[in-house]
Amino acid sequence: MQFTSEKRLDDGVLEREFTLGEIPGILWTPESAPEPAPLILAGHPGGLRMMYPRLAARARHAAAEGFAAATIELPGSGDRPRSADAEQARADLRRALEAGEPVDDEIVDRLVLPLVEKAVPEWRAALDDLLSLPEIGGPVGYSGGVISIGTRLAVVEPRISAAVLFAGSFVPRSMFEEARQVTIPLHVLLQWDDEYNDRQQALDLFDAFGSEVKTLHANMGGHTGVPHFAGDEANRFFARHLK
Repeated sequence: MQFTSEKRLDDGVLEREFTLGEIPGILWTPESAPEPAPLILAGHPGGLRMMYPRLAARARHAAAEGFAAATIELPGSGDRPRSADAEQARADLRRALEAGEPVDDEIVDRLVLPLVEKAVPEWRAALDDLLSLPEIGGPVGYSGGVISIGTRLAVVEPRISAAVLFAGSFVPRSMFEEARQVTIPLHVLLQWDDEYNDRQQALDLFDAFGSEVKTLHANMGGHTGVPHFAGDEANRFFARHLK
């Protein structure tokens, strides 16, 4: 990991951009929290620059509670090389949605499963380097989407102690079996009228999670209409399980 820039935001949060090999990322650390700070991995659907305003807002909100936060760019997003197969699957998905047709499981598998296979090892490599920093000590939480990436990380990464998962992306059927293997505390955020999400599938996935401690937080509204107080609920969840 190499830091490439840093700046102090107006609330005192230190924002540092870094690269992990050729993968760009951002780390936010609170100014006043005792070191080492617990860490939240901030997941997103890709396009780090496009997602920056929302990611920074989430990170600053978490920093106010004493958490550090970090994110990395997903494979095939931002300036990272594109996959022709993923682009074709995305086009097929868009075509089905625009036509009002059911989205075939085969399209979802082609789009999501290769992404999970590539992204999860990268998140784990980033976590190795982040936890080597003196200001970061854990425990570690995961917050955000793509929900299949968060599900896989919750199964294979023992350093993640709790997760806030954002329902809002299509889920391959094979991920339901992995969901049954998840045992860490979960807080699942669902927008009830999300135009990009199969609500029943999201409810079925929540039911499949094997965690004894799991909460479903559902709000009315579309994909980008997540209310501000949902972040407060997520912080309270992490405060219970990471502090």
